[in-house]
Amino acid sequence: MRSDSGVIFKRCGCRDTHRRRLEQRCPRLTERGHGTWYFHCSATNLLGRRERARRGGYPSQTAARRARDEFLAGTAADRTAQGWTVERWLRHWLDSRTSIRPTTRFHYTRDVDTVLIPYLVRYRLADLDAQVLRTVFAAIADTRNTKGRPQSVSAMHHLRTTLRAALNLAVKEGVLDCNPARHIEIKGYQQPHAKVWTEARVESWELTGAHPAVAVWTADQLAEFLGSVNDDPLFAFYWLAGLRGLRRGELCGLRWSDIDRAVLTIERNRTTAGYQVVEGDPKTPAGRRAVALDRRSVQILRVHRRYQQDRRAEAAANGTSWTDSGYVFTRPDGLPINPNYATTRFRLLVRRAGLPPVRLHDLRHGAASLAHEAGADLKTLQDLLGHSSIVVTADTYTSVLPQIQRRCADATAQLVLNAARRTRKKIKTKARKNRSDRPTTGAPAPAKPKTGAPASTKRKPAGKAQVTRRSSRETTVPQAAPTSHPCDTHRPQETETTKGPNRIAAAQALSIKRARRDSNP
Repeated sequence: MRSDSGVIFKRCGCRDTHRRRLEQRCPRLTERGHGTWYFHCSATNLLGRRERARRGGYPSQTAARRARDEFLAGTAADRTAQGWTVERWLRHWLDSRTSIRPTTRFHYTRDVDTVLIPYLVRYRLADLDAQVLRTVFAAIADTRNTKGRPQSVSAMHHLRTTLRAALNLAVKEGVLDCNPARHIEIKGYQQPHAKVWTEARVESWELTGAHPAVAVWTADQLAEFLGSVNDDPLFAFYWLAGLRGLRRGELCGLRWSDIDRAVLTIERNRTTAGYQVVEGDPKTPAGRRAVALDRRSVQILRVHRRYQQDRRAEAAANGTSWTDSGYVFTRPDGLPINPNYATTRFRLLVRRAGLPPVRLHDLRHGAASLAHEAGADLKTLQDLLGHSSIVVTADTYTSVLPQIQRRCADATAQLVLNAARRTRKKIKTKARKNRSDRPTTGAPAPAKPKTGAPASTKRKPAGKAQVTRRSSRETTVPQAAPTSHPCDTHRPQETETTKGPNRIAAAQALSIKRARRDSNP
């Protein structure tokens, strides 16, 4: 059945004697229940282009017509999700990434062509969900890579990153409601952190051969390596990588015009994408920077330049070709070296030196750690390494060397010991004060006050006798008490009365009481 909106037809899977499909030519299509209904139409896709779509498997003509109408009434994003395969979307995503670096495109293309498309080719975008992707990634994890080894956790994480980036575009364009790749979990993956080759790790490596994925040398180990390769043509290359933390691509792209006295300017990056050498801007905008050089580094670069000039003179004397490319690190014919050669050469020199293995890029980690040990702060390290974020510098490129750990441990212990010393000093000072307040040994103890005698509340000055004031009238009174006395309101315990200025001593008051007792038998 034809209409302006497409075609609705019936077909079956019967074959003729030559095993070819009969489809609409089958004589049994008029029978009820034989074959299924399809629709075929064209509509605008997400890119604004008209494309044909065919769907089938419907039990009746009415069901096929309803499905066609729903398909045409949907949005371009919905039609793309239902009609595009995952393979087609991955190709479209790679074509739309025009601003990524060549090395990034190379890694994305490798993941898409070798792994993702073979395992997701039969799925449409609308069919993707978390359960489907978990099943697919579990199947990928059971395979082996091109070297015949099991898939590493790092490779699985990179596959997940590639797929998630591709499906993020689908979410942005409205093709998918959410990104199902975010629900994929890679078991055992941890962000690698550089580990220092301590004596214990070196002994373990010599016995078992196992070594960390990312490792750095100590200052002594780096000095030993540089001492063993001081006659190598790339000695200055490894010196700058180990002390100034330059990337391999930055060193391979370095020109003599980028060096002005004791300042080295990073202007370009020369690296590889597979077997192709690519030269362009630095890795990040922050990578375009100026790096200060010490006197020893300047001297080494001068020696390296004289060595390069001697090779050019030898080439002219021998009649061999020489290209004045202007690069600092060149081949015997003057052309810049291949970055992969620097890596291969470094690996060979490390084995010859008998040192624990590190990668060429690990020299960059070690340079950051050594500069941090020498007293450089994180902001200085960020500028030195060309990082756009100080978090990367702190988390990834700064390993805590044993010397820094010991220095921190000593400082912490000294802090506690100083506090304990101050506490002991306070206790001793307080004890000396308490001893000075006590009486001296052998001195007579102060007399206790008699019973009934008043206890003085104020301390009297030493050396002065107590003086009792008496009126002139009391001086003429005889020592014997009178036979009668008015009502006595005197309190012997009180030294002073408010009814008069006279005072009576305690002994005189006692004699008066005795006289009264004798006069009244």
